[in-house]
Amino acid sequence: MKDNNDMPGHLARRFQQIAVAVFLAEVEDAGFDLTPVQYAALATIKANPGLDQVTLAGLIAYDRTTITGVIDRLVQKGLAERRASRRDRRARELEITDEGRRTLRKIMPAVESAQRIMLRGLSAKEGEDLMRLLHKAIAAGNELSRAPLREVQA
Repeated sequence: MKDNNDMPGHLARRFQQIAVAVFLAEVEDAGFDLTPVQYAALATIKANPGLDQVTLAGLIAYDRTTITGVIDRLVQKGLAERRASRRDRRARELEITDEGRRTLRKIMPAVESAQRIMLRGLSAKEGEDLMRLLHKAIAAGNELSRAPLREVQA
């Protein structure tokens, strides 16, 4: 049997633990209370005004049943709001608030710093290679996920 450190799943989980810890530390040091998933959701809402929760979940590859809690927290923090859909009365559209826009603008240096720290043991070329290989492996396994990444439907 292989050692855990020779298994891609174990290494991916460890890197995820490190990535979350680094993100939270950098964001907290900058004076913000936002998780990586909340950040991804908020940035995606900003980029896609009026999208619904199911679409948001697909765009950030997050479980459809638990995205509601993420959105609830963004709404409670005054960063996003839900509005009745103009197309479907049962659906709710998501919009970023002015405070959400300010938060995204102010938090960017901390987010960028976190990304640099996550790759700090690598040269620039190695960081590019890691990103390329992660994209490739994730694309190949996307449909195996319980929360696959989905593209915006035009």
